This record gives sequence, C-alpha cells and structure tokens, in this order.
Amino acid sequence: MSQPTTQEEWIAQFKQDIADHHVFVYSKGPKNAAMCGFSHRVMELFNHLGVDYQVRDIFSDPMIKPALVAFTDWPTTPQVFIGGKFIGGCDIVTEIFQNGDLQELLEETKP
Repeated sequence: MSQPTTQEEWIAQFKQDIADHHVFVYSKGPKNAAMCGFSHRVMELFNHLGVDYQVRDIFSDPMIKPALVAFTDWPTTPQVFIGGKFIGGCDIVTEIFQNGDLQELLEETKP
C-alpha cells in the first residue's frame, strides 16, 4: 500500500498497524528518539519491560494527527494500543505500569 493521503486511508493504516503488532505506539518522534517527554516515557517503560513494540511518528505526515484523533477520539499523543485495543496515553500507561496492570495486560494479550 502506498502512503495514505486521506483521513480514511490513514484510519485504514492505523487499523492495519494495530492488527499487525501486539503493541503499537503513535508518538511524537520515531522509536527511541521521541521528541516529547511523554512519548519518551512510554518508550522508556516498554524498553524497560523488554516489550517488542512498533512506533509511528505522528510528525512524519501532517495528516496523521487529525486522522488519529478522529480514529480514537483522544486529543493527545502518545497513543498506545495493546492487543488491538486503545489503552490511552502516557499518564494511563504509567499508572498501569506502576500498579502492575500493564505487565499483566501485556501477558494476557500476548499473541
């Protein structure tokens, strides 16, 4: 598939990203080179846990952010998906990491 050019094409791409990867992060910046502290924190948590995750940089195309917001109805990034489900952003991921639910969720949804 070529680079998406419409909101509908981007939403189809998001669905494919999420279906193809157990853990997917839409972030400000590429994997392990985040351009904001919240995206960095999420990647740091997944790296700490040894999680295999993929990232799509929302800055790589100006159409990504508005399409992503339309898809999730969540205005901020990063946006984290685990096991095909939208989990939330940095605050939620950090909270569920601290209480042990993230590790449990990762194990329960492992392919």
